[in-house]
Amino acid sequence: MPAAVDVALVCAIAVLTLAAVGALGYRLSRSQRDLGSDAERAAYATLHTASLAARHLRSGLTPAGASRASRHLRGLLRCETLLLTDTAAVLAWEGSLPDTPARRERVLLAARGVQDSGRTRVFRGPALRALGLDDGGELLICPLRVNGQAAGTLGVFAPALNAGLIRATNDVADWVAAQLELIELDTSRALLMEAEVRALRAQISPHFIYNSLNAIASYINTDPARARELVVEFADFTRYSFRRHGDFTTLAEELTSIDRYLLLERARFGERLKVSLQISPEVLGAVIPFLSLQPLVENSVRHGLEALDGVGHITISARDAGAMAEITVEDNGVGMDPDALRTLLAGHAEGDHVGLRNVDVRLRQLYGDAHGLVIDTAEGAGMLITMRVPKSQPGHRT
Repeated sequence: MPAAVDVALVCAIAVLTLAAVGALGYRLSRSQRDLGSDAERAAYATLHTASLAARHLRSGLTPAGASRASRHLRGLLRCETLLLTDTAAVLAWEGSLPDTPARRERVLLAARGVQDSGRTRVFRGPALRALGLDDGGELLICPLRVNGQAAGTLGVFAPALNAGLIRATNDVADWVAAQLELIELDTSRALLMEAEVRALRAQISPHFIYNSLNAIASYINTDPARARELVVEFADFTRYSFRRHGDFTTLAEELTSIDRYLLLERARFGERLKVSLQISPEVLGAVIPFLSLQPLVENSVRHGLEALDGVGHITISARDAGAMAEITVEDNGVGMDPDALRTLLAGHAEGDHVGLRNVDVRLRQLYGDAHGLVIDTAEGAGMLITMRVPKSQPGHRT
């Protein structure tokens, strides 16, 4: 491998490893023809090939993904044969080195030794022949460690291992491990969001169900038709809230559920609860996280209006804000101390407004810190909650 290419390869892999921790969707904006020097072209080719390999690692170290990724990784390292293993099997054997079950078994034993030690190892001469690889070359096996745990190995076979190839292979192994760590992070985030949705459902369950059933019961003797209507609305609301599929919904669907919720609350509050809607039709199809708007409305009813003397007003607005859909929930209730609210949203205090924190955390996880809830409030001054979500979310399905 030429020295200039060695340097470019190692530098590019180091840059890619750092970039992988910060962003999954990194894309190159410069075309190859814009890159003049040999080093620039080599760096571009390296990053492009690595991005192709990354696509096949998004599901972790699976046989199919490892097999496809190994083709690109082999081209990246320019080795005769590339091997990928997990902790239990050889997942990919890509290249001209003859592949047999017996050889795979012995290579896996060697790979497990590298996993256990956590150290890269070179196999030459007798050590290589002991693996049944007497093909006149040398084998390098690097450990893949994910969050401090052994996840597998990356191996390369070449006629001769020079310092540049050894260094580059270790860097590629670190990059593969970083991809696997990102996958684990995404999985953990998904599980956390699922747990938070379950928490929101649990929050809805005891308080709202108890009050709704009491309100329905109060109409059974005096207005049976009204009681039957409320039972149907209650069933439809709970069916939506406890559905088992989809982490996202449309604004229109969430507003329909909120309408049922407010119908049930008005059966309890009567004329003390007034609701206004100001919804732009063009944002009704916007995709939002499931159960993200309903908890904000419930917060206004439970904590803003229950303790209010007189008539409570809630205004729900949604408008087109360029690339965003801006949704607000405003009430004239009792409000909240801003310092107490900041403490609650930071996760340093428990309270009755836990729904606000759950929604805020989910929005930040999905779209970044700039998309957390914006809340204007003061004691005795009501509350205005603003939520902004991207109108285009091709990766999120309802």
